[in-house]
Amino acid sequence: GIGLFARAAVALRFGPLPGGVAARHLAGAAAVAGIGFTVSLFVAELAFEDDAVLRQEAKLGVLAASVLAAVVGAGLLRRAGPATDAHERVAARLDPPVDPRADHVRGPAQAPLTLTLFGGFACPGTRRAAAVAGELRERLGDRLRVVFRDLPIEDAHPEGPLAAEAAEAAGAQGRYWAMWDALMAAPELAPSDLVAIAQRLGLDVNRFADDLRHRVQADAVAADVDSARRSGVTATPALFVGDEPGDGPLAAGAIAAALEASAAR
Repeated sequence: GIGLFARAAVALRFGPLPGGVAARHLAGAAAVAGIGFTVSLFVAELAFEDDAVLRQEAKLGVLAASVLAAVVGAGLLRRAGPATDAHERVAARLDPPVDPRADHVRGPAQAPLTLTLFGGFACPGTRRAAAVAGELRERLGDRLRVVFRDLPIEDAHPEGPLAAEAAEAAGAQGRYWAMWDALMAAPELAPSDLVAIAQRLGLDVNRFADDLRHRVQADAVAADVDSARRSGVTATPALFVGDEPGDGPLAAGAIAAALEASAAR
């Protein structure tokens, strides 16, 4: 019951599975949950208050069931193994779908192939994925549009959220992708580095600094983070081919094949 209801909740988009948990782990977790029924020991005391033999048998039965639940659950989880990467933990479709009026789109707005990347500017994996996206743009040309949605993981990269807001602040001045390229290449992302990049790009630095100081773009970043949650993304980088999660290697050839297959469907 626990496993079935968990699968149904993910399928109906009530929420994603937690980080490090894949669908195949649910059976083991459900079995382990059987240990929680030790409250039955108390019930047995009340139910067989006048019969010591039946009370003892009931307690033994409950304890045996708890041990069996632990053994079966541990076996199922061991067999399932760990969730090995971010792609495996993505269980939902892209939500909301790409909207050129709201998303940052690189390439023709109505291009037939769409690659969406969730990531953070301070995340080394995201930077590798960004390089692969550049290779794909060279390979596929105007047939591809690349979309980036912010998912800064502050615990791992404390400078990530402000860098995401910096990109959005540059976008408010019409220079989102110029800032995106600069942030992906920047060795440091301290506030002074962000302002220096803005100055180099010819932005209105006072407006840019005010946007960062007053967290003007925080809601825009939060909207992307909420999209990641609704899409089942728990780690970065995470790729979507069209509206479907990418589940192959982070290599231009494999992703290009997946993009072509998505267009054929």
